[in-house]
Amino acid sequence: MIKLLTDEQLVIQLNESNKRAFGEIYDRYWYKLFCIAYHQIGTREEAEELVHDLFESLWNRRDQSNIRHLSSYLVLSMKHLITNFIKSKITWRKYKEHILLQKMQEASITDNDVEFTDLSQALDAALKKLPEKTSKIFQLSRFENQSVKDIAKELNLSEKAVEYHITRSLKILKDHLWIYHTPN
Repeated sequence: MIKLLTDEQLVIQLNESNKRAFGEIYDRYWYKLFCIAYHQIGTREEAEELVHDLFESLWNRRDQSNIRHLSSYLVLSMKHLITNFIKSKITWRKYKEHILLQKMQEASITDNDVEFTDLSQALDAALKKLPEKTSKIFQLSRFENQSVKDIAKELNLSEKAVEYHITRSLKILKDHLWIYHTPN
């Protein structure tokens, strides 16, 4: 008997909390709403969930709704749910991308720290292999930024001797630290 009712009559009975009227609305419109959602979302499970959410909302707000055209109301409600669903997916994806980017940056910083530590240790080891005077001249030149003239004066050497020690230390360090060389 309920199947013979018009949409308007079903809405009136729905407002009166008639579960059979709700069931008839569900039977009439479930597939249409599912097709709309599935076409927009692309997954069966999510489309079914949206249809379920729409009918749950329809039942929960049955006494508050002022529905004039049931079919139009349901289709517009579904489109509204789909829009919100897509927005939430976009927001969630942006959030996940942000977290992923943050983790990549943290990993990069950690990798850089490890590489710097490794390079520092390798440099210290290589400097220990240099003769004491050559190592001292290299450190004054490169780490303390002293000029060849100042180093020569401080160590009582000729400028040529200081240049020789710097050149020699650079060659030895280059040979020992070749693994850290980048083509840049």
